[in-house]
Amino acid sequence: MLRRVSIATVCATGRKLWGEARPGLVALWRIKARVRCEDSAAARPFPTPTMPGRNKAKSSCSCPALQPNGQDLGESGRVACLGADESEEEGRSGSISNVGDPEIVKSPSDPKQYRYIKLGNGLQALLISDLSNMEGKTGDATDDEEEEEEEEDDDDDDDDDDDDEDSGAEIEDDDEEGFDDEDEFDDEEEEHDDDDLDAEDNELEELEERAEARKKTTEKQSAAALCVGVGSFADPDDLPGLAHFLEHMVFMGSLKYPDENGFDAFLKKHGGSDNASTDCERTVFQFDVQRKYFKEALDRWAQFFIHPLMIRDAIDREVEAVDSEYQLARPSDANRKEMLFGSLARIGHPMGKFFWGNAETLKHEPKKNNIDTHARLREFWMRYYSAHYMTLVVQSKETLDTLEKWVTEIFSQIPNNGLPKPNFGHLTDPFDTPAFNKLYRVVPIRKIHALTITWALPPQQQHYRVKPLHYISWLVGHEGKGSILSYLRKKCWALALFGGNGETGFEQNSTYSVFSISITLTDEGYKHFYEVAHTVFQYLKMLQKLGPEKRIFEEIQKIEDNEFHYQEQTDPVEYVENMCENMQLYPLQDFLTGDQLLFEYKPEVIAEALNQLVPQKANLVLLSGANEGKCDLKEKWFGTQYSMEDVENSWAELWKSNFELNPDLHLPAENKYIATDFMLKAFDCPETEYPVKIVNTPQGCLWYKKDNKFKIPKAYIRFHLISPLIQKSAANVVLFDIFVNILTHNLAEPAYEADVAQLEYKLVAGEHGLIIRVKGFNHKLPLLFQLIIDYLAEFNSTPAVFTMITEQLKKTYFNILIKPETLAKDVRLLILEYARWSMIDKYRALMDGLSLESLLSFVKEFKSQLFVEGLVQGNVTSTESVDFLKYVVDKLNFRPLEQEMSVQFQVVELPSGHHLCKVKALNKGDANSEVTVYYQSGTRSLKEYTLMELLVMHMEEPCFDFLRTKQTLGYHVYPTCRNTSGILGFSVTVGTQATKYNSEVVDKKIEEFLSSFEEKIANLSEDAFNTQVTALIKLKECEDTHLGEEVDRNWNEVVTQQYLFDRLAHEIEALKSFSKSDLVNWFKAHRGPGSKTLSVHVVGFGKYELEEDAIPCGEDSNSACEVMQLTYLPTSPLLVDSTIPITDIRAFTSTLNLLPYHKIVK
Repeated sequence: MLRRVSIATVCATGRKLWGEARPGLVALWRIKARVRCEDSAAARPFPTPTMPGRNKAKSSCSCPALQPNGQDLGESGRVACLGADESEEEGRSGSISNVGDPEIVKSPSDPKQYRYIKLGNGLQALLISDLSNMEGKTGDATDDEEEEEEEEDDDDDDDDDDDDEDSGAEIEDDDEEGFDDEDEFDDEEEEHDDDDLDAEDNELEELEERAEARKKTTEKQSAAALCVGVGSFADPDDLPGLAHFLEHMVFMGSLKYPDENGFDAFLKKHGGSDNASTDCERTVFQFDVQRKYFKEALDRWAQFFIHPLMIRDAIDREVEAVDSEYQLARPSDANRKEMLFGSLARIGHPMGKFFWGNAETLKHEPKKNNIDTHARLREFWMRYYSAHYMTLVVQSKETLDTLEKWVTEIFSQIPNNGLPKPNFGHLTDPFDTPAFNKLYRVVPIRKIHALTITWALPPQQQHYRVKPLHYISWLVGHEGKGSILSYLRKKCWALALFGGNGETGFEQNSTYSVFSISITLTDEGYKHFYEVAHTVFQYLKMLQKLGPEKRIFEEIQKIEDNEFHYQEQTDPVEYVENMCENMQLYPLQDFLTGDQLLFEYKPEVIAEALNQLVPQKANLVLLSGANEGKCDLKEKWFGTQYSMEDVENSWAELWKSNFELNPDLHLPAENKYIATDFMLKAFDCPETEYPVKIVNTPQGCLWYKKDNKFKIPKAYIRFHLISPLIQKSAANVVLFDIFVNILTHNLAEPAYEADVAQLEYKLVAGEHGLIIRVKGFNHKLPLLFQLIIDYLAEFNSTPAVFTMITEQLKKTYFNILIKPETLAKDVRLLILEYARWSMIDKYRALMDGLSLESLLSFVKEFKSQLFVEGLVQGNVTSTESVDFLKYVVDKLNFRPLEQEMSVQFQVVELPSGHHLCKVKALNKGDANSEVTVYYQSGTRSLKEYTLMELLVMHMEEPCFDFLRTKQTLGYHVYPTCRNTSGILGFSVTVGTQATKYNSEVVDKKIEEFLSSFEEKIANLSEDAFNTQVTALIKLKECEDTHLGEEVDRNWNEVVTQQYLFDRLAHEIEALKSFSKSDLVNWFKAHRGPGSKTLSVHVVGFGKYELEEDAIPCGEDSNSACEVMQLTYLPTSPLLVDSTIPITDIRAFTSTLNLLPYHKIVK
């Protein structure tokens, strides 16, 4: 995968979906504005959408008391040689098995132990022992476990595939609000969307995606990551994308373990996942698995770097996977913008290369030019996958001695070619060209106005102890009084602003560093984009004139120091991924802190960077659909239409002069939200394992649990303000969206200080109510919560803000609909959920026109009658928790609901047979199609739900192997459990391209796979079945990594009104009772003649589909159709005899029976 996000989508299946193709990670020093439904992510400078697993949230802080004396990396670490006598190793006694390196600085809240070693072949390794919560367990697996492992290895791995990510239910719809993991406030970076620029905060998708992300953060015990210090910069000129392609190919079997999907199958069998990504100067591989199988997984994984097969037969098939990944990336404005930016580099600089690779560069062109791709691939591996370029991190519940023994034994076999690591540091100033300092007008795929101002600076890595760009971005991205965004919002010119430098190789490498400011503009802001740019330049000039302020620097230090000191633990696989890259960048003592802490205040370093941010050195990129028809240039690889021009002369002359400062722009005041009280509070009621209801009145109820496990001075507050008013009409749903967005807009300035002080909040427009989510240090948390409720109680809007938000909401709805995957989900849920208002319904209601008066009337009615349900957890007493609910009730002064209301939709009962709903995609420039085949089960028990989880675990790897690896149908291929408003089902989804396949061919192949899978599980051995059951049990037994995970799980029970807080225990008991025949019979029952099957096809544009209307992606038009309506397509002869067409969803569903409301609690 070329580029955390993201963290994967709901269907991500480890390496496969998470990414394998593009350089980049998440924004590093990113101060961001959060405005839901306002496409705020669209403004992020150079987000890296294709690498969901690579986004890292970075904070900066200073912790002087923790800084050791600097030591050279080579002197600090110990050299471990294969077969060395541990008792003779320098730095510790052989009788002590878990002593870490004192040079490595860590947080006082971090219970893990660390040790650095360097193997004889030059590979550097960081060993992380996490023995917390071990309760006396020893570090090594028992002999019995090893024997069991050997027995399982005798089974065919393909018989017991499992995927931890898709084993959980897809909780849709109103449940979507129940879902928020600890990263909920960083979802622009994470989340899982495939594209940061294209990431709408779409509540239609959010819950199930976060549920999968949450599962990933709770299910992993042991993890490893390896960073090769070489990336796409090393691509040969005649084989663009080779580094990325190699990252794919090493997964395809090794000399010791020759099965193509053997490693993935092994991980799925034992509750694990894997991923990889290629950046400009680094390539990262990572995996996680149950602790019991960690050693064997390490051995299998290490073969990627010892002796991968990379057989010729696999080349063409995996090229198709790379090409599909590229095709999926093409409709992304982030990728297009980034590729265009790279093309501005000086000729010969590696930034101008095509890092993705596709069928043209890796197959067709090489064949035409008599280039042996297979031979060159092996050459590239031998030259660049050398041990002395590699940094390895392993984390497990083993002693450091055990981990050192394993790493030395396994990874010492990686060859060292003795050649110097490629160095690009001499290729500085790649953008010191006439083409850079221009205005570029770009036609985006989505409806958006955005201005990005970029400077290319000298590499800043050497200044990591000062982090000058972090200091600057903290001020530029501020949203409080006196900030750029505050000023632009008051003029209704901008909705969001992102400023800073990302950690992606694209934004920071050995040749340059980028500083970008990206602003999401309103329609008015687009008309005044030069004035917007001038405001930015005025603010920067003000900073340059004032010079660095020690007060500001120390405030950032204090905030980040608090967060570092009381940090919560993170998902091991994300942690090791981060650490293996840190090892490439920082000395030993700063492995854990180099990317976070501000160590030294050096105003001259900050000033040097700040003084380069002048108009004369800036590159301006203006994205807008209004540019269509005015752009005469086209970027080669993504087909982006653009034009290049000089900055308008009057502005150019003004910016050369000593222009006046703006008196409305100034530095932020001292932050009143910074916590100073970190005492842990005493219990004022009996300790409980699960939340208890401590308030229950007609107006609301409150669930509460005092934390006594993680012992950190933080708290989580969640409230659901439920109202039957929202779903009464499509117009009401839209008014509710507008209301929540304006409320968020109104809070942006007053709440921003709390936000930067690690008090985080989010307002979510749920299906049935307003969700308020607040978390952070408990000391000042009540101030933020009361501020939110005050603004809710006194809600108002000006006509200008109303117009601004509604215009932006139109763009958001439009941008959701033009993505095939989100349209497919909208269509499926519109069929299944009675009384659901589709995104198209909402878009039409908004386009028909709504008034400010209607909004204020709606809000008044909404606030007048509610039921409020809350959950408070963490370092807070029961008395304080009750005060939160009391404040809501007193401040809003609402009446209770006349009758209890469900927070679910009713679901239709599909008739027997195979129904097909086939519609056109809404973007004629997009070749991507989405095919989902869904099997409805019905109102089932918790036991049957757990059985379905087990089924999907078995299904995932063979599904991937058949549909992607062998059939090469698409890049995204996955089965999913689906819990649709309490009604169970499962589905198989394939993302394909109309330039390669007809959607009905894909549908037939899915059916072919399911038929083969039925035979596969029928022949499953009892041992293989029991192994899979054990794997799922182990996943459910894993302890939470941090408080947020426990809160998420409890909140999901509250917001869905199921209240089964010990659900995992019930599911484990159910798993222990299953037999193989239960699984086989359940699957056959849902695949037989009476099965209820629904296929949803969203059909892209290409030669195998809609040929008469096709406009190939990136050629004559990049824009989506303006008419937002479903166009139903006829069934071809391929499926006409085996399916029943749906050509009018409302007509079809009006004849169906409704299933009763159902909760999966028994």
